[in-house]
Amino acid sequence: MTNNNMSSARSAWTGMVPVDDTALAVTDTGGPGIPVVYLNGQFATQGYWRRVIAELGTEFRHITYDERARGRKSKRSADYSFEAAVRDVDAVLAARGVARAVLVGWSYGAVVGAHWANRNPERALGAVLVDGAFPHDWLDEAMAQRIRKMFRRMNLFMPLLRPTGLTPRMNADQMADSNIELGELSRERELGPVLDAISVPVRYVVASGTSLGSRGDEQEQIRTSLDAVTVRNPHITIGAKVTSNHGAILKKDFRAVAEAVRGVATPHREGVGDIR
Repeated sequence: MTNNNMSSARSAWTGMVPVDDTALAVTDTGGPGIPVVYLNGQFATQGYWRRVIAELGTEFRHITYDERARGRKSKRSADYSFEAAVRDVDAVLAARGVARAVLVGWSYGAVVGAHWANRNPERALGAVLVDGAFPHDWLDEAMAQRIRKMFRRMNLFMPLLRPTGLTPRMNADQMADSNIELGELSRERELGPVLDAISVPVRYVVASGTSLGSRGDEQEQIRTSLDAVTVRNPHITIGAKVTSNHGAILKKDFRAVAEAVRGVATPHREGVGDIR
């Protein structure tokens, strides 16, 4: 990259990044700080990160984007698979001229971040996984049917919210398929080896209580799977266990997330000019 291109890549920018058969709405604050790319919850938008970004401030370069058919601007696609979501990380970083970054993922985005960090140890400076990427066998046939029923019910009112960007431009079956695929990828035999192989610093920020679609203490049982992960892989630690639930964690405990980002990024602060 030339000096002129380097300067351009570090300037604030908002626009569309083409990938496969679609295009993603991307925002890059620019600046000289360590690049941080934020990976949204399954049907969430980049706006969820505003408190974390404000807390971290200008010492970091913040890159957010809306996944396929999410938000107000990202386009629809024929492919809403998990692998497409992982490819989108590469597309966004390439478009913004970023070679190495810290990944911060919430919920579904935490699983995307774990896979990307595992596959790209030379490019991932570290990862913060926010109440997601728990290797636990929570999906069975009864749960799959529960998921399909839930999204069919939600689809009765979700089209009314789509113009606002608060709900994805996906139908009930597409949303259910995505959620069921997440359950399959979250099984211990699938996600466990991914987490065991990660060789960069990872900090979890773990919520408390329930999440959408969970009952009783289901979510807390799922979270206990991290105990074995941290024993097997010293690169992975639990940075914080907070009181807010899954849906509120980025709103109420954004400071804990920001602190985890600082902890992962600290070893790279002095060499920030060399990481792009």
